Amino acid sequence: MSEIVIRAEGLTRSFGDNIAVDSLDLDICRGELFGLVGPDGAGKTTTMRLLATLLKPSSGEAFIAGYSILTEEERIKEKIGYMSQRFGLYEDLTVMENIQFYADLYDVPARDRSPRIERLLGFSNLTPFKDRLAGKLSGGMKQKLGLACALIHTPEVLFLDEPTNGVDPVSRRDFWRILYGLLKEDVTILVSTSYLDEAERCTRIGLMHRGRILIKDEPLKVKQSLAYPVVEIWCDSPRSAAEVIRGSAGVRKVNVYGDRLHVEIESKAEVDAVIEEMRKAVHIKDYREILPSIEDIFISMVEK
Repeated sequence: MSEIVIRAEGLTRSFGDNIAVDSLDLDICRGELFGLVGPDGAGKTTTMRLLATLLKPSSGEAFIAGYSILTEEERIKEKIGYMSQRFGLYEDLTVMENIQFYADLYDVPARDRSPRIERLLGFSNLTPFKDRLAGKLSGGMKQKLGLACALIHTPEVLFLDEPTNGVDPVSRRDFWRILYGLLKEDVTILVSTSYLDEAERCTRIGLMHRGRILIKDEPLKVKQSLAYPVVEIWCDSPRSAAEVIRGSAGVRKVNVYGDRLHVEIESKAEVDAVIEEMRKAVHIKDYREILPSIEDIFISMVEK
């Protein structure tokens, strides 16, 4: 059985009357990349801050690498790296000076610094930019520098709060490539994201809404959890078509995806009949039954 490195038990945090995290239970194993997935305001950042011992819970408990967030904060800080949405880079320092600063902050022994820094620069493709001011870096490069700073003390557990928010698609891909490299070294990663497509990249995910995790499992199993068939339809004017189709007999839900519709139907036996009925109102170019997307699942669960 895999070792559980992150465990939350009834973890709750309130701000006045607002419950940001609501009785959260969570187990994450060593070497796992777990994604907290949900929109802004779902409670992802508060969960991260609780687990990283930056906030005290209103109730409940959590353990990081076997240490309690309530009584052993200093031990936990030795074990974790934490990268917030706005990581504290110093823009008037160079890439190398920022990493050296965090090495000082984490008391990294002098003998270990040079090889670690060179490795992190190479790992993040920042070697050619090591003398550039952090303020002159692109958004994607700043995120990679933030990650290098969070890794300088070789943490066992890495907390990443929406690390690719606002980053271009190429930099997002590069960032995830670096995370996969860390998994090979048995680092446990908890990442939060509002990008539902990034959920596919995680080993397991938790879909989060209003402080609660609605479902947690492997991405494929989450997509297989919907009890109703989903049909992808290509048609003219999909948004207008969606309005026409909504409320039709046998149709549970309609979501628009660019030039396509995802239509959730009451039962597999009704698919052909529902499509034929739709053809009377909408010009359907083609259709196929598909596995629902993470977004389909999330919308379905939230509406419940």
